[in-house]
Amino acid sequence: MPKFLRIGVHQSNVSGYTSKAWCVRRVGSAVFLKWGAVEVQGAGDGRKVYWSRLPQEKTVRCGTMQRAQDYTKAAIARRRSHRYEPMTGPIVLRRRAAVVDAGLKQALATILIVDIVRSTEKAAKLGDARWTKIMGHYYAAVRKELKSSRGKEVVTTGDGVLATFKAPASGIRCATAIQKAVRTLGLDIRVGLHAGEYSVSGGEMVGLAFHIGTRVAAKARAGEVLVSSAVRDLVTRSEIRFRDHGMHQLKGVPERWRLYRVEG
Repeated sequence: MPKFLRIGVHQSNVSGYTSKAWCVRRVGSAVFLKWGAVEVQGAGDGRKVYWSRLPQEKTVRCGTMQRAQDYTKAAIARRRSHRYEPMTGPIVLRRRAAVVDAGLKQALATILIVDIVRSTEKAAKLGDARWTKIMGHYYAAVRKELKSSRGKEVVTTGDGVLATFKAPASGIRCATAIQKAVRTLGLDIRVGLHAGEYSVSGGEMVGLAFHIGTRVAAKARAGEVLVSSAVRDLVTRSEIRFRDHGMHQLKGVPERWRLYRVEG
């Protein structure tokens, strides 16, 4: 599986981004993608790379082997032009120590995950220059709505955004506002929200709640905003309307979860 790494840098016009890894594997006419934020320790031959949290995954079914090969080549070329460097070593998921850090702080928040649907295919169709311009408008629109709703951006992962809110209703309204804002860019997004506890240690946010939010978003289709039952239960007195989306097994998450689709 070819792997690529981009070391995080700070840019004056945005909040900066973390180090990211991107992996691709082709099997027949299907292409398997994996990406997410990583932590890089050391340099040179002694460098080690860890997933900061569970990576996102996507399967693209191209129909034919030739299309899958072309798709893979285009995706790899695009990552190289976006300052990704080839990797040879493994990327592992760090197991955190069971001992609780003395400086560990617990917090409760509503977690919002935004992801562009079929982004890789759109990028390949539009070309790097046009796609980069659209992504600039996309992030500007997302950050505008986050600011209006008092959301806090945590990290961007490829074409996704993770943010937190103190009030679940604010997170849901922000999600629907982002949907309307990016439609003018010709983009379809899926959104997932979950409410739960997370920990802050050394300036980093960690916890199962982030993984659940990511998995909820993965269950959404283009144009959908899905929320977990934890979010639904917190906004029972709100004017926001929900439709039962059934019980789901979230990948890598214990138990089955009932999800709801935001209506209107």
